[in-house]
Amino acid sequence: MKIGAQFYTVRDYCKDLDSFAESLKKVADIGYTTVQISGVCEYSPEWLKAELKKNGLQCVITHTNGDQMVADPQKVARDHEIFGCKYIGIGGYGFDGEDVEIFKTKYSSVAEVFKNNGQYFMYHNHAHEFKKIGDQLMIEWLADAIPADQMGFTLDTYWVQYGGGDPAQWIEKLSGRVPCIHLKDMAYGQKMAPIGEGNINFDRVFEKAERAGTEYMLVEQDDSNGEDPFDCLRRSFDFLKAQGLK
Repeated sequence: MKIGAQFYTVRDYCKDLDSFAESLKKVADIGYTTVQISGVCEYSPEWLKAELKKNGLQCVITHTNGDQMVADPQKVARDHEIFGCKYIGIGGYGFDGEDVEIFKTKYSSVAEVFKNNGQYFMYHNHAHEFKKIGDQLMIEWLADAIPADQMGFTLDTYWVQYGGGDPAQWIEKLSGRVPCIHLKDMAYGQKMAPIGEGNINFDRVFEKAERAGTEYMLVEQDDSNGEDPFDCLRRSFDFLKAQGLK
């Protein structure tokens, strides 16, 4: 398994191409070699390919606008081919007040296009996927809605725990469908924290992730609580390296 940085953590430093390029260099200088691109300014796939190469980085997954996926999944697939990214995800989906069947209707064909192009559609959870719909949790309904060979889960350790679940247990339950996961720690008061500075049992997370076929573990911290997000990424990186991960 490889560790990486989720760029949503430093989204406020990626509002134009110059600052985005500088942020890619900063993350590479910390020691990360893989990244997820999410929440940044608009970019061309050719630009991103060049900047990744310049910094010795590989983009392994994105969060991409869902409307763009639905409107032209072939273009989204081709764009990701340019910078060599297999996993194409959405950052979440607002189900409140909306029939969950709509999700299946909207994204089944998108997932099929990606599969046929050798890519994989990924769904990133928050806490609301751990609410019940009838006799099933929403995340269970989602797992049944689109086949495992067409949709995986970028399981987020913080949001699983926030929703009342056990992150390691859910990685195990979704084994084979979690090639990428988000590492995010939870400190007292449900505060987001660098990895190793909160209370999530990451020893179990790492054990279950390896058994579940996880390839990439992306560090994400939506809220750095007033601290420098690059320093938070560095502290997470140092902790993970000390655990023998790289």
